[in-house]
Amino acid sequence: MSTRMPLYRALFGEQEKVLVQSKDFTVSAWTYSSGVLALSLENSRGRLVVLPYQGQMVWLAVFDGCDLTMRNLFEQPRPSLSVIDTYGCFMFHSGLLRNGCPAPEDTHALHGEMPCAPMDTAWLEIGEGFVRLGGAYQYAKGFGDRYQACPSVTLRVNSALFDIDMQVTNLGGKPMDLMYMAHMNYAYVDGARFVEPFGMLRMRLRTSVPDHVKPTPDWSAYMAQLAEQPEQLASLAAPALYDPEIVFFFDDVGTDANGQAHFLLEHPNGAAFYTRYRPEQFEHAARWILHTPDQQVAAFVLPSTCEPEGYHAEKAKGHVRQLGAGASASFSVTTGYLDAQERQTLLG
Repeated sequence: MSTRMPLYRALFGEQEKVLVQSKDFTVSAWTYSSGVLALSLENSRGRLVVLPYQGQMVWLAVFDGCDLTMRNLFEQPRPSLSVIDTYGCFMFHSGLLRNGCPAPEDTHALHGEMPCAPMDTAWLEIGEGFVRLGGAYQYAKGFGDRYQACPSVTLRVNSALFDIDMQVTNLGGKPMDLMYMAHMNYAYVDGARFVEPFGMLRMRLRTSVPDHVKPTPDWSAYMAQLAEQPEQLASLAAPALYDPEIVFFFDDVGTDANGQAHFLLEHPNGAAFYTRYRPEQFEHAARWILHTPDQQVAAFVLPSTCEPEGYHAEKAKGHVRQLGAGASASFSVTTGYLDAQERQTLLG
């Protein structure tokens, strides 16, 4: 049994205002000085700040006093149709018709049209032990595709883990391309270790160089080493070598008995950032590491339906999924923070 409450832009004033409060959750709304509307979902462990009308991106995630969000250039979200002009969030929905870094032959924006999509509706749902923000966005292009995207974020009582979901329905009369990535931009933690408790068949270094990457001699030499031995980068121990970025692709990730893949970024103090998902929903995954004076990120796993090398490259690889007329596809990840005890309990 749950209660759903529609949200309206008029609820979002200049000052933060509590919309719902219970013994387990507090939900607040406000408008940043930039004009972007924000909603906070808070429990006893921390809070999520989500932008309900701007792609429903998760701008901030803080639990047990630990900021999960990448270091970035932006003090607040900015109104933009392009993610590159407000690239500071914890998570955005990358895709859906196009995805990844556009190559010279591509015409799409970086990571597609969905990250900053102007949502049509937003709503709040509260039930036994959870609070959820959801919404809907309908994309339509004359002589082109038409779909509905329904993202949501679910926070549970006394938990620093949360669910991020996306459902896509093709409203057009013909099949449409589908390229989706749950783009989680986790914070860089010095000395943190990459852990895949159920193993991974193969990890490959990205060898293509997108336009925004400007190689240096030291970086190029390190990349040559990683191409031969990608397992060398098992922990975040050499930040000077992570500028420009380093990207890996995963093949045939290991799963538990329930078909879930598990990835951790284990901190030196025993805590960890954590993500699990079903490879049957996400056939591919990537890892993105960057450490510059202005941007620091350790996106230890980015579940995806394709690799992030742009439309034409992924089409040539056979990685662009087709969604039939009237068909739907659903995606879900569970992610967040584990304290040292929770991490120990998870892995034994």
